[in-house]
Amino acid sequence: MNRQPPLDIVLVAYPAAQKAALYGLTDLFNVADELSRKRLERAMPVLRVLSVAPDQITDHRSHGAEENGPLPTAPSVVIIPPSLTGPPASETVPDLLAWLRACHEGGSILAAVCAGTFLLAATGLLDGRPATTHWSAATRLQQAFPAIRIDPDRLLVDDGDILTVGGIMSWPDLGLRLIDRLFGPAAMLETARYLLIDPPRHDQRQYRHFVPNLTHGDRTILKVQHWLRTEPARNATVADMTLMSGLEERTFLRRFHKATSHTPLAYLQHLRVEKGRNLLETTTLPLDQIAWEVGYQDSGAFRKIFTRLMGQTPAGYRKRFSREPDASPAADRI
Repeated sequence: MNRQPPLDIVLVAYPAAQKAALYGLTDLFNVADELSRKRLERAMPVLRVLSVAPDQITDHRSHGAEENGPLPTAPSVVIIPPSLTGPPASETVPDLLAWLRACHEGGSILAAVCAGTFLLAATGLLDGRPATTHWSAATRLQQAFPAIRIDPDRLLVDDGDILTVGGIMSWPDLGLRLIDRLFGPAAMLETARYLLIDPPRHDQRQYRHFVPNLTHGDRTILKVQHWLRTEPARNATVADMTLMSGLEERTFLRRFHKATSHTPLAYLQHLRVEKGRNLLETTTLPLDQIAWEVGYQDSGAFRKIFTRLMGQTPAGYRKRFSREPDASPAADRI
C-alpha cells in the first residue's frame, strides 16, 4: 500500500481573508482527497489542508498552524485567499512575506486570488512575470508594482510555480487547477462533477466593464469623451472626433492616447461594445438592431469586435448574462 506522506496545502488566513474561500477551499481539497483515496485504495490522506495566520509566523521556520499540526517548512502549495476589504498592508506582515519567499525557494507553489495578488506582489516574486487580479483592481496593482505584467482579461494565470486568479469568487477555479496539477485531469474532473461545479475558467473579459478615465485633466479630450456619449455621435469616426477636438490630427491622437491610454479607434470600440453588452443583457433586440444602436452598420463587424474584446460571441454572452426571461428567441436570431 502506498505510504507516501500527504501533500500539504497551506491557506494564509489573514484577518480580512474571505471566509467563503478559506472554508470552501478546505472543503474542495478534502473532497478531492477523499475521492483520490477511494480511487487509489489508500487509507492515508493524499492531501492535508492547513491554515496559518500572519501573526503565527515568527521566522522562516514557523511552528504554528491553526489546527492540524505544525506548519511544514516548504508545503506543496501556499494560497493567499481573496478579501472584500483588501489584504494587510505589506509593511505590517514582514515575517509572512519572508516566509512566502522561503517557501518559494524551497519548492512550494504559490497562489493568490483577487486582492491576495497584492500581498504576493509585495514579496517581489512576481516582478517581470505575468499575473492577474480582479479587473477593477488591475490598474492599482500595476501602479503599485510596475514590474509585473498584469493581464486583467485573464481569470487565471498559471505560470508554473506561481498562480494568480482574478475574481473574488474564482477560488474554485484555482482549487480545481491545483488538483489538476497535483493529481491529473481525471481527479480534477471527478472533483468538479462531485461538487457540481464547472472546470476551471480562463477569462474574465465578460465580467470586466469599460470604465473610461475622465480625470486626466485634458479638457479638450474630455469634451470629445462627453460628446461620444450623445446620440449625434452614434456613428462617429476618428475623423469626427478630431474635428470635434479642434486639434491637428497628430496632436489629437497623441493627447487622446495620453489621456485615456487608448487610441481613438480602440476607445470607440470599447464604448460601443459596452453599450452593446448592456442591450444584450436587458433587451431581446436582434443583433442587427443592437449593432445599429451602438454605431455599426454591419452586424458582422460588431460581432467580430465584440468577440475579440469580450472573449465570446454576442449570442454566448446573451445566453449567459441576459436578465430578460424571454431572451431566447432574440438570441436565436443572433
